[in-house]
Amino acid sequence: MPNEPKEPKANNTNQEANAINPNARHNARRYLVQAMYQWQVAHTPINDLEHEFLRYHIEKKADLEFFKELLHGIPKHQQEIDAEMQPFLARSLSEIDPIELAVLRVAIYELIKRPDIPYRVIINEALQLTKKFGSIEGYKFVNGILDRIAKKNRATEINMRKDNPT
Repeated sequence: MPNEPKEPKANNTNQEANAINPNARHNARRYLVQAMYQWQVAHTPINDLEHEFLRYHIEKKADLEFFKELLHGIPKHQQEIDAEMQPFLARSLSEIDPIELAVLRVAIYELIKRPDIPYRVIINEALQLTKKFGSIEGYKFVNGILDRIAKKNRATEINMRKDNPT
């Protein structure tokens, strides 16, 4: 039935001895973009979104701990996240496509709050999500913003990569 609650297929809550499942993490980001879009457009309270997504929307295996961290962390740090992108924008936040803004907020949160995740992974995931859900050329805009934020916030990581290419 269409409105039947779904059992989310979660990663092991212990992350199987801290092993990260890239597919589960990707799916968590996908659901996060959808939840952030709903939060931005419909102003749905975060706790309601969490309940709704966990109960009705999450069908694929997802990193639920990661999903919950970002779902609550992005609104909590929204001013800081938005301030990170402001210097690189040629327009106001209200003029940015809501999907692209949701993707940017997810990725910027990761860039500034999750140094354990390589910046290239964050940007690649953001571009994939923008290509899937955003406007035709939106990924170029998102890439330009995230590249500048990564250079500002992950300079050491970027320089180490340049010094030790693999």
